[in-house]
Amino acid sequence: MNILVTGGAGYIGSHTCVELLNNNHSVIIADNLCNSKIDTINKIKQITNKDVIFYQTDVTDEQEVESIFSTHQIDGVIHFAGLKAVGESVEKPLEYYYNNIVSTIILSKVCIKYNVYKFVFSSSATVYGENKVPFVETMDLLPTTNPYGETKAISERILIDVAKVNPNFSVSLLRYFNPVGAHESGLIGEAPTGIPNNLMPYVTQVASGKLEKLRVFGNDYETVDGTGVRDYIHVVDLAEGHVAAIEKLTEGVHIYNLGTGQGTSVLQLIHAFEKVNNAKVPYEIVGRRPGDIASCYADASKAERELGWKARRGIKEMCRDAWGFEKGYRG
Repeated sequence: MNILVTGGAGYIGSHTCVELLNNNHSVIIADNLCNSKIDTINKIKQITNKDVIFYQTDVTDEQEVESIFSTHQIDGVIHFAGLKAVGESVEKPLEYYYNNIVSTIILSKVCIKYNVYKFVFSSSATVYGENKVPFVETMDLLPTTNPYGETKAISERILIDVAKVNPNFSVSLLRYFNPVGAHESGLIGEAPTGIPNNLMPYVTQVASGKLEKLRVFGNDYETVDGTGVRDYIHVVDLAEGHVAAIEKLTEGVHIYNLGTGQGTSVLQLIHAFEKVNNAKVPYEIVGRRPGDIASCYADASKAERELGWKARRGIKEMCRDAWGFEKGYRG
């Protein structure tokens, strides 16, 4: 298939492009490079020894999106493009609502116009709100705790409504948990611009001496050690989940959790990283971060049942590969 990957130069997007190419799909990337680098496109080509088409474009620009669809025969879309930091979304709600929702509306509209009926959406576990863990796809969604999560919930509703009135339109909503790690080649990984918002790149930058110490947001949650518990998933496992989702997509709307089903606390992750990589990660406990919840992990059995997909890599591999990327990265 010929797949348009929005945000394909980003962290999860780039790993998914690699897995699509490895599975003999063709890839067109649309990315405005607001949180990624052009160099990633060359790394994708280097890893796979295959070519990709790249457009530096913002998918909130309808004319630019339309020109991509009119130029290429596209079979399906995987939509990653969006702003993605929970804490930042609380500070900049309008930017998040505009970017993340308008892009989904425009892509849906252009897909329908050009008869592109396969749509995989990068959603998030944040749509569950403060639900009871483990999160299951059939749960009623509770109010989200931050604007980022709200943009994902609204985008899901938009795609569900579009599918209702366009019976051929097939949608897979992938709710994923906390992607970490990097490609085993060390060529691509999570390389945010500025101070990292996500835990693992923060850990690796402290371990490498780029940053002085890690700030742990809150140690008074009702969890195993008081720090937030998350379902960390290796980014390559996650990328393989996207390939399975688009290859097995049938008509209608399908919702899948992509996680390991295992919760790991912030401190457990830090200690695992130190042990696996024989590196020190100095940290300090600070106050809770707005919008964060205590515990969040998946019931991912539906994805295994229907897509034949299961996370295969553990915390050890996540820590090893994240460090392998950091050591080789010259950002």
